Amino acid sequence: MDITILGIESSCDDTSAAVIRNTTLLSNVIASQAVHVKYGGVIPELASRAHQQNIIPVVDTALKEAGITPDKIDAIAYTRGPGLLGSLLVGVSFTKGLSIAGNIPMVEVNHLQGHILSHFIDLPDRELPHPEFPFLCLLVSGGHSQIVCVRSPYEMEIIGSTIDDAAGEAFDKCAKVMGLPYPGGPVIDRLAHEGNPEAFRFAKPHVAGFDYSFSGLKTSFLYTLRDAMAENPDFIEQNKADLCASLQKTIIEILLDKLIKAAKELKIKDIAIAGGVSANSGLREAIQAEGRKRGWRTFLPEFKFTTDNAAMIALAGYFRYQKGEFSSLDTAPVARIEELL
Repeated sequence: MDITILGIESSCDDTSAAVIRNTTLLSNVIASQAVHVKYGGVIPELASRAHQQNIIPVVDTALKEAGITPDKIDAIAYTRGPGLLGSLLVGVSFTKGLSIAGNIPMVEVNHLQGHILSHFIDLPDRELPHPEFPFLCLLVSGGHSQIVCVRSPYEMEIIGSTIDDAAGEAFDKCAKVMGLPYPGGPVIDRLAHEGNPEAFRFAKPHVAGFDYSFSGLKTSFLYTLRDAMAENPDFIEQNKADLCASLQKTIIEILLDKLIKAAKELKIKDIAIAGGVSANSGLREAIQAEGRKRGWRTFLPEFKFTTDNAAMIALAGYFRYQKGEFSSLDTAPVARIEELL
């Protein structure tokens, strides 16, 4: 029997709704919020207000594009967390209202697990390649850098995590210091193609196990700019491409060093990446190169599934629906990942 899931995602600054039938994506609608660009970062209050404006038309459009009416939905999957509490509250509240109105079951989803399970989405015209269990997933987004051992859609173990800044934060914070527009990661990626990745050397952390740290890299980058600009106020403008190329190379090396170590120790050959930073062209090229060198099967998400989207929430909800794991009306959103564990 076919299972149709409506997914709703509102964890940060993108309002998204999607419909899947089993694992096949029927629609995926995203409304982004340009209001944050002039502030150089997401303003939580503005984000939650924009979600309130966007969620009804986004859900309506997703249902129409899928050719589905609400009475044909088997369950509504929604992001419970982690994320911005006000933004999450909009999605959770809307889900509860639609659930009550249509007597539709609800399924809560861990946003980060949604990113990981996006590798199991299929498109109407083709099946995408899927990793086999167990596999390792390098989850890299604006607020999280993790290595996750994925043993099944229901069993995931975080074996490494950042102890301070995430990779995405390092990109965005360093970009802001250079005067680059927000979000800084894609801009650094573009400029890195024009620069010399060997032009500058930045500090790399020495952290035990599979954990990450990016605060030292960020500090090293800031000190380099400070010292150079004391002698040459135009240093950033004259060296912007080289700075971006060297910074990106260092971040990628930090990420891959621990991933390689984890793959060796766990003897796992299926390696995936997910999250917003998985759209970075340098990281995608580097992980494919390591795969060819080490005999990995590497899995890169399509670009439309790297950012926050409801397709991955619907897909994760599909797996939970199969296990009969439904959410109650008294379930509240949570901001921190620790509250979901």
